[in-house]
Parts: sequence; structure tokens; C-alpha cells
Amino acid sequence: MKSVILGIPIDMVTKEQALDRLLLFLENGKHHFVGTPNPEMVMEAGKDAVFKDALLSADLLIPDGIGLVIASRFGKKKLRERVAGCDLLEALFDRLKDTDKTIYFLGGKPGIWEKAAGKMSEKYLGLKAAGGFHGFFTEAEEKGILLDIKNKKPDVLVVAFGFPKQEKWIAAHKDLPVKISWGAGGTLDTMSGSVRRASPRWRRMGLEWLHRLILEPRRIKRMIKLPAFLVLAFIEQIKGPKKNFT
Repeated sequence: MKSVILGIPIDMVTKEQALDRLLLFLENGKHHFVGTPNPEMVMEAGKDAVFKDALLSADLLIPDGIGLVIASRFGKKKLRERVAGCDLLEALFDRLKDTDKTIYFLGGKPGIWEKAAGKMSEKYLGLKAAGGFHGFFTEAEEKGILLDIKNKKPDVLVVAFGFPKQEKWIAAHKDLPVKISWGAGGTLDTMSGSVRRASPRWRRMGLEWLHRLILEPRRIKRMIKLPAFLVLAFIEQIKGPKKNFT
């Protein structure tokens, strides 16, 4: 089941249900696109048709932002909980640490992916990093990255360019021999220790966004879009979504 919010079908899953689906993705041999939308991304999809098409092509869209959970309450199909992309990805790492599955880290500033891979390998002993590259590559370097991924065939490709670039990139490279391509946003910064996450208590209260705002006041320009998002989502539920997703 999906909850359609401003034209984007968000999967009505808990963290545990999403993890089960990821494990199934790893077993069926096909390429799967996992997206982690939040209200800002949904708003952007209303203005960027290519980005919207990329999101619509995803095999799993988890409700990464608490604003999506709130907006879903205006309609009949309510999202069950916020599923933070970073938490879900680490839960997947925990399940893969004692297997032969491999992870490829792509994105962040130079040096970030190596730190993220190192810390995750320490935290989840046995987790296997196939390789990686930073997100500020040239066109020539991109060719080498694509060749490296094709040669190594990682099971999970973590793409952390920030939206909408990462989603468009994943949609354009669905022929890569990976089982899961994951739009990770700033997750590598968090995993590397470069950005400190809110405490579990703040996260349980749905206030991780406030923690980020305190640490990065410049994000206020992005945060003020949330009231407009909620108004649009409310109007949509009154009129009814344009498309039905099951």
C-alpha cells in the first residue's frame, strides 16, 4: 500500500517491513531503486518533471521526513511511522555484516566515503566495502567509476549526491549490475562522523529536523517550505489525489 502525497506514492511501511523488503530485493537478482523522500523533495518533484519521473521509477520510497507522516494524516492512507533512511541503511548493514554481500559508497566530499566505510566496517564487523568514490567527479572520472562498479558488481550502491542529482543519476544508470541503488542524501556525512545526528530521544519525538536547524541555521530557508507543503497536502486530500497507487 502507498500513501500518495502531492503525486508521490510513499510506501506505507515500518522500518522492519522496509528492511524485509530490502532483503527480498537482494535475493531476486534484479536492480532496485530505493528513495528516501522528505517534504522538500516532494515539493521539488512538483517543479522538476525529470526528478518526479525518477522518484516514480523507484521500487521503494520510504517516508524519511516526519512532515510526510503528518501530511498523510489528512487522508485515509496514513503512513505508519517515519523511516529514517540513515537508520534503515544501518539496519541493512547489520543484517549483511556476516554475509558475502558488498557495499559501494559513492558521494560526499573527497575523503568522506572512506571514513564512512571505515566506521561502518568497525561498527558492523564483517561488513564488506567493495569500494567507492567522492561525489565531485569529472566526466572522465565518472566513466572510470561506472567501469569500477560494473567490474566489482556490489550488491548495494549508496549514492549520496543530494537530491535531485542522486535520484536522476540512479534512474539514468539502472543498468548497473547492482541489486540496490540507494539515494542517500547526506548519510555518508553522518556515517563518517562529519555531521552529528540528533539524540535518539529527539528522533523519537520527530525533532531531528530541529536539531539540524540548530547546527546549521542556514537551513532555515529550506525549513520554511514545510508549512506550504502541509497546506498543499491538505488541499490535495480534499480534492483527492490525481492517481491511485496500491
